[in-house]
Amino acid sequence: MKFSIQLSSDFPDKAYGGDRVYQDMISQAMLADRLGYDAVAITEHHFMNCLMMPAPLQFAVKIAAHTERLKIITAISILPIRDMRIFAGEVVVADIFTEGRLLLGVGRGNFAYEIERLGIPMEETRARFDESLEVLNALLTREEVSWDGTYYKFDPITVMPRPMNPGGPPMMMAAVNPDAIYHCARQGYHVQTTPLAGRQSFLREQIDAFNRGKEEAGEVGKDIELTLLRVGFMCHSEMEKRERIQMANSFLGRFDNVYNGPGIVDNGMVRALPRCQPIDQVARSLLIGMKQEMIDKLSVYDELGVGRIILNVNFGCDPHETLDSIQYFAEEVMPHFTNVERLGKRTA
Repeated sequence: MKFSIQLSSDFPDKAYGGDRVYQDMISQAMLADRLGYDAVAITEHHFMNCLMMPAPLQFAVKIAAHTERLKIITAISILPIRDMRIFAGEVVVADIFTEGRLLLGVGRGNFAYEIERLGIPMEETRARFDESLEVLNALLTREEVSWDGTYYKFDPITVMPRPMNPGGPPMMMAAVNPDAIYHCARQGYHVQTTPLAGRQSFLREQIDAFNRGKEEAGEVGKDIELTLLRVGFMCHSEMEKRERIQMANSFLGRFDNVYNGPGIVDNGMVRALPRCQPIDQVARSLLIGMKQEMIDKLSVYDELGVGRIILNVNFGCDPHETLDSIQYFAEEVMPHFTNVERLGKRTA
């Protein structure tokens, strides 16, 4: 099982400054690179301080300049809000500048607050995504592509420069519904998912759907992986664990607000709304805890066949404590699941 860090830019205090937030994320990426993590993941969101990253490909290039080995995952780039004729070229350039370390995660977007403020009705995002993905694949695969669809109509064009590899960088689809996961895997795509509330039976359905799709994909799906995104943090004591769970619950209250809630955002700041989920259920659904508890929880995912875990460590904690968590996890938990040789030694 591989491990990655999600560089989700939580920004609860405007006075802290966006420049400092992004520098914290670069520091996390550099540490993860030294410690043998497989990848870092960059989310994309607009007009809000929760998961704030409006330029994922630009940030991928910046991270590549400061790291040597890490894969860099866009998790995810929102296709319906972009023109694929421009985006295809940006993807090619980002793949070149990241020296082939880009894993292009794409999706339709799930926050109505941002999608609809860009003039796109939420109910259209599925159809727009499907056509956008077709156009993107065509532009990355072929020359002199023309199109006559619902959302795209254009005369023959060739994206320049051409991709380093036919079809461009490997792609990963964001999907939660088991049926959607099955169809993505059946087409030979990597898949990123999350069980959201953490219900174990639903996770099993997601994994079963991926495995069925991968098997039916045959040769085109032999190397695809299922990636699981979880809020996670390594703790040194029960007291710290309780504090982190409370912080994560507040973060999830903001996430819920814009994910499936009313979308109440004040001058870019997402309100943390009260959550219905009891705090003990929250604790069970998160990867927040001390060494043995983390190993036990991850062992279940490993046995189920999850290929990669992305840990979202950015939910309001002190940046130095976040770096400590990343290093603590690499030294005390990762060796139980991978033989990756770590390049860094614990200093704090």
